Amino acid sequence: MPPVFHPFSTQHFAAVAIGAAITAGLILLGRTGHRGQVVSTGILAFLNLAAFAIVQFGWQAMPEATLEHAIPAHLCDIASILAGFALLTRRPLLCELTYFWGLAATIQGLLTPAIQLGFPSGPFFAFFLQHFAIVAAALYLPTVDGWRPQSPWWRSPLRAWGWANAYLALAMLLNAWLGTNFAFAAHKPANPSLLDHLGPWPWYLLSMQGLAVVFFTLLALPFARRKPMGN
Repeated sequence: MPPVFHPFSTQHFAAVAIGAAITAGLILLGRTGHRGQVVSTGILAFLNLAAFAIVQFGWQAMPEATLEHAIPAHLCDIASILAGFALLTRRPLLCELTYFWGLAATIQGLLTPAIQLGFPSGPFFAFFLQHFAIVAAALYLPTVDGWRPQSPWWRSPLRAWGWANAYLALAMLLNAWLGTNFAFAAHKPANPSLLDHLGPWPWYLLSMQGLAVVFFTLLALPFARRKPMGN
């Protein structure tokens, strides 16, 4: 029987600490020069592009696996793919989505993981690897690659918010068709999360819109007076 995951437990804090240390290490490596940047970019791009396959491998022997684990339609499944290509191509839209989605949404997943299986199960490792790969890419793009949001400063967060709503609409369609819970648009996760404080369904979906605007704006403000790069 796989072990049960408990949020805010020793295994949770240990996973976050290890993931944060590896993230910092990759960013520092990327800042050592061209060779270090090539190596760290390659590692991060590989981890993000391979994340869903790793998730599949982690769940393949688990009786708890459902249709949701077989379809790459969770926000973090999509975000990790976008992050991998953002690191390889530096396309402005991909960088924007990686930065805003990764730091506004994926970090929430690390703070309140929506998983039930704990250490040392495959899903436990796959969850934290995927989420930290996205967050690491979101931090790496501005600190190592020199990416900056487009000017004026509000354009990039507005575009990221628009694409987030397009994803939410797609997730709701899939949920209605397949009976899934992508984007937690059908119901809240079982584990405690920020959604527990945003009202009942469907009102928490509207509350999420307001929070997204606030988070995206705060993430853009540090660049408000800086010259955009790579756009």
